[in-house]
Amino acid sequence: MKLSGRSISKGTAEAPLLSTDVPLSFLGQVDAKTGIIIDKAHPLYGKSVAGKVLAFPYGKGSTVGSYVIYALHKNGVAPAAFIVKQCETIVAVGAIISGIPAVDQLSGNLPEDGHIVKVNGTEGTVTYA
Repeated sequence: MKLSGRSISKGTAEAPLLSTDVPLSFLGQVDAKTGIIIDKAHPLYGKSVAGKVLAFPYGKGSTVGSYVIYALHKNGVAPAAFIVKQCETIVAVGAIISGIPAVDQLSGNLPEDGHIVKVNGTEGTVTYA
């Protein structure tokens, strides 16, 4: 299956999918040292974003969230890629400065969590078997 969307940050990555239908703030909801979701109210609480293709509706919160994404990258615990329903500036800047492939506005539905997906941020596509 190949889904088309919009390119946000170039590059490719292939990894297990971790998704939520709840927006995510990288400042305060994600631990920059471990990559673990630390907000007890978030559905992904206790899960690690490290090495995953992280899918979520949109980022929220402070522009410092871009630098938290960069810190995740520098600490080796960043997501492999982002799939965002509607990417806003915080996530876009964080992805670009961290070299994390990112796409948004996909044309179809994603598979279940854990399924291996390939994000091509250069072409704006997501593929999976």
